[in-house]
Amino acid sequence: MAETFYLTTAIHYPNGKPHIGHAYETIAADVLARFHRQMGRQVRFQTGTDEHGLKMAQKARDLGITPRALADEMSGYFRDLFDKLDISYDRYIRTTEDDHYRASQALWQAMEANGDLYLDRYEGWYSVRDEAFYDESELVDGEGGEKLSPQGTPVEWTVEETWFFRLSKYAEPLLALYRDNPGFIRPESRRNEVVRFVEGGLRDLSVSRTSFDWGVPVPGSPGHVMYVWVDALTNYLTGLGYPDETGNMAKFWPADLHLIGKDIVRFHAVYWPAFLMSAGIALPKQVFGHGFLLNRGQKESKSLGNVTDPSELVDAYGVDVLRYFLLREFSFGQDGSYSAEAIVNRANSELANSFGNLAQRTLSQVFKNCEGYLPRINGHTPEDEALFAHVDRVIHAEMPAAYADLAFAQALEAWMGAVFACNAYIDAQAPWALKKTDPDRMQTVLATLYIVIAQLSQAVIPVMPGSMGKLLDAMGIAPELRSPEGIRSHWYSPLAESEYRLDKPEGLFPRLELPEAAGEGAE
Repeated sequence: MAETFYLTTAIHYPNGKPHIGHAYETIAADVLARFHRQMGRQVRFQTGTDEHGLKMAQKARDLGITPRALADEMSGYFRDLFDKLDISYDRYIRTTEDDHYRASQALWQAMEANGDLYLDRYEGWYSVRDEAFYDESELVDGEGGEKLSPQGTPVEWTVEETWFFRLSKYAEPLLALYRDNPGFIRPESRRNEVVRFVEGGLRDLSVSRTSFDWGVPVPGSPGHVMYVWVDALTNYLTGLGYPDETGNMAKFWPADLHLIGKDIVRFHAVYWPAFLMSAGIALPKQVFGHGFLLNRGQKESKSLGNVTDPSELVDAYGVDVLRYFLLREFSFGQDGSYSAEAIVNRANSELANSFGNLAQRTLSQVFKNCEGYLPRINGHTPEDEALFAHVDRVIHAEMPAAYADLAFAQALEAWMGAVFACNAYIDAQAPWALKKTDPDRMQTVLATLYIVIAQLSQAVIPVMPGSMGKLLDAMGIAPELRSPEGIRSHWYSPLAESEYRLDKPEGLFPRLELPEAAGEGAE
């Protein structure tokens, strides 16, 4: 039976249209899902939208529509974006779905049966924007002297009857979890923050609301709806069929990875495992909190007018260029800054000039010098063998290890190093000159390049599935060969002997221009 791998993104809050951060996280998760599928694992990849809570209710009221109408509209924008980004999710979940209400209420009842829920009165600071409570000691002063959350968002003093979860009971079990499973929270900087937070002491957590009704009803407690984070976190179970003992629950839980933004690590690494401990459910294996994307070094905000629509970036640069850039440009886990110039420069230097040009030069010579038929191999030289060894090491050792570690930039740096080695090889071997002086050697050089280009294309399918699929189609590489072992197999000679014939090759990555330079002859 194949190994399984279950990963999730955070479910995205749809009180506005999706932004570049949503695209970044979901692309990273998609690359990981595609990688694990290539490795032969049975993958379950879930994303979706988190549609309850006070922010949604207030936004809908301001627009004069129902919260459900707002959720339906906005969730559609997220789904459309993910389709445009070529996201290969297995379940797109919405927290307004009936099965999610049932799962959330079942988790609540399991925590209640364990004696971890009690009714009391809440008085304290609450951030509507963060959907989070904060202790007085966590607040910071704003420029006008007003109290703000640690995230810099407004807080308000809240008083209402509420159900509480005995979070304080789980401080020691949580610290034992972090101690015994140092990889549970990554990167290490996030782990250290969480450990310090829990070591500082945990207060019981308010987990219901009576001041609004847009949420999952608390079972047996009329007038109460669940705190949005109880309901939101439960989605990871809902998507597998909880509370029923389904095949997916048995196969995929516990989750291998919750991939989230660094601003919601506390909810996933403190509240979520505590809820699961209370309910007697196995804990996920890892929570990874990635960094933020900054627009020219600034956090995006509507007030600054620098909010980027990722759909427009796809239209301007292409989906695979955007996917490649976001994972190549900066280390995953840290904050990163992007700009139009950075996207264009990276795409032109690496995709157009390096890999695209390598493929175009090679395939054009096969088309022209071999009439499109695959060139013969007439014995390999040490230079050929050295190139094969370099490419093999990169795509079968370095890249898989980096992908598995979520070190996407490192994986793509190794890949680009192999591309550079191929370009150095073609320049040194000069098959265009060999056509006149040693046509047999020319054929071997072109065959060598054909093989390594196919291997490099397969290795980067998780990042650029559309472009690499198109190239491998053009090269005659069958779908069953597009895996690490498939592309390593003895496929070239059978393909050549089948008299497969290339069509005239087309450029894979056209050079890009900056939007403001378009039409001015800028390079």
